[in-house]
Amino acid sequence: MRPIPNGNVLRSDNRYSVAIIGGGILGTAIAYFLSRASAPRMNSVVLIEQEQTIAMHASSRNTGKVHAPFLYNPVEKKLFAKAAFLGFKMLKEYCSLKSLPFKQDGVLEVATHDSGIDRLHKYLEWGYSNGLKKDELQYLEKAAVQKLEPNVRCLAGIYCSKDASTNYGLVTRQILDDARKFGCSVIVGSKVEKILARNSNDGDTSQNVVTLHISNGMNIKTDYVVNTAGGNAIDIAHGMKIATQYSDLHFRGEYWLAPEEYRDLTKLSIYSVPKYPQYPFLDPHWIIRVDGRREIGPNAVPVFSPYAYSLSANIRFLIPKIFESSRTGARRILFDRQFLQLASSELKSSISKTAMINRAKEFLPQIRPSSFIQRGTAGIRSSLIDVRGKFVSDTKIIKNEYSVHVLNYNSPGATGALPIAAMIAQELIVQGILDRSNQGNNCKYTDVKSPNWDTAALSEEISQ
Repeated sequence: MRPIPNGNVLRSDNRYSVAIIGGGILGTAIAYFLSRASAPRMNSVVLIEQEQTIAMHASSRNTGKVHAPFLYNPVEKKLFAKAAFLGFKMLKEYCSLKSLPFKQDGVLEVATHDSGIDRLHKYLEWGYSNGLKKDELQYLEKAAVQKLEPNVRCLAGIYCSKDASTNYGLVTRQILDDARKFGCSVIVGSKVEKILARNSNDGDTSQNVVTLHISNGMNIKTDYVVNTAGGNAIDIAHGMKIATQYSDLHFRGEYWLAPEEYRDLTKLSIYSVPKYPQYPFLDPHWIIRVDGRREIGPNAVPVFSPYAYSLSANIRFLIPKIFESSRTGARRILFDRQFLQLASSELKSSISKTAMINRAKEFLPQIRPSSFIQRGTAGIRSSLIDVRGKFVSDTKIIKNEYSVHVLNYNSPGATGALPIAAMIAQELIVQGILDRSNQGNNCKYTDVKSPNWDTAALSEEISQ
């Protein structure tokens, strides 16, 4: 076996039972559950991340909110809602065990327009259907909102006490540290460039063997591929001739950091009901992070890559993305007049600080755009588009005999990562993927403080 700088050991034959592509919170959580199940038989699982470190994108570039499931339609977003409900308890337990930040601080959702009041009642219905209790989710008339948050102006609101804040970047890194101790191998700074499936005749198995060609020159052989590559997930799936009926569009969410003078403006994070919920354009929120920072955001600026954080990166991917969209269902959205009008408004909010801050002034009239001088961290979400040119509402998990692909994994993806990872890992455990070849090494591993999670029970609960 060959040691690598981060302390892992790679197999000399580059042969693994499962290869996970993508080192975000979902990929690392799947690595955790699979390597825990295979320990103390080391080196059955390998995680491959294209960046030099894990959690470089959406898993760190987010608000850190542990979302209560009142915003998610229990029919159209059933998996997201179930995962968010279960994820709250799991994250709270894990953060407590690992001394990671977790603060149950609550959230206030407000309506600033008449149609928003109807939406609040719908959120109440959804929240109760998704498992929230009536003392955890309450409708507030205008006067009650004023009593709770005197500086907030709105027509009505919903207060949810079962909402929290954490730091998902720290959580992801801790999860991977545990997975390594259970025996998971990790390759960073290497992009999967090509995936080939073929029948193996190398004497150790008659199962399909998948070969991953990665940018550091290695060829990884595996029985099974787990694609949790976030913004690149659809491209990897397409490379394997899977989910070809889907395409994606990318949206950069930007934030402005509030100055110290607004630190005591509210006790709670304030979300506003979106005026156009059928599109991925969110009316900016007032965010209180777990470390006390206050921010306004996000907008949703259409960009041409899941990594287009800068203008130069966006321009570089312009032509390829337009060409790709012209051949898929995304072209229908690009000719939708209302979508284009909203996209134009989002672009304006990116260029003009005043336009961005003034959106939040609808419910926090005291704030002044001139007081905001520092941008926050931008993140990019990738939304899946079907053949009709419609946004796919729930996460999409697509499988074949040797791979599983997690697509459209957006908010509340970080909140629900642990239960969804347990569900995916349990399916592979039941299939016997970890036992297909006698490739692991029996050896002692470092004891890991680990919650007593039953992946079979979690899988059954989230699948109900």
